[in-house]
Amino acid sequence: MEKRTVDSTGTTSIPIASIANGLAGRYATALYDLASDRQKLDLVLDQAKALSSMLDQSADLSAVLVDRTLDVRQATRAMVAVLDKEGFDPLIRDFVGVVATNRRLPHLREILAALAAIAAARRGEVVADVVSAHPLNDVQRAQLRGRLAEAGYSKVNIQERVDAALLGGLVVRVGARLYDTSLRSRLTRLHHAMKGAA
Repeated sequence: MEKRTVDSTGTTSIPIASIANGLAGRYATALYDLASDRQKLDLVLDQAKALSSMLDQSADLSAVLVDRTLDVRQATRAMVAVLDKEGFDPLIRDFVGVVATNRRLPHLREILAALAAIAAARRGEVVADVVSAHPLNDVQRAQLRGRLAEAGYSKVNIQERVDAALLGGLVVRVGARLYDTSLRSRLTRLHHAMKGAA
């Protein structure tokens, strides 16, 4: 993986206080604490990861998150029905229902990412936020873990997202460090280089 370090002063962990700030952090902290109190933390973390994948892979589900014309009750019913059908635990289902009722569905992805970051920070893990143009397969995931280990991040929690606008390659953020090998970024650099040469 070609590395372009935007900020080389990065840390190897994210303070929990900084993750818990903001809207997504507050919701994520509430879900984490509730799941912990009910002794369902591992289940909730696994299902939150599964829900993140569903949101990345389903255009219809993603549309419900951002459709401002949908009535709050309709959006809530739609999300709860999907989670019921997929066999999600009532704790996750009810949490997403609260998020929808509070008109926070557009922030659901951020909330789920914050939840994973809080869990990783409390376990002493480093979070790597990985954005790719297409979902990673097992081989690519293993190669990425190997590269991160070479860079000194052996105990790392990889959070994956898909963004087709990258066109290809990866954007990996670990703490304050950013490694950008996306095709979009390369084309942008080429464009600037050509403008400078003109």
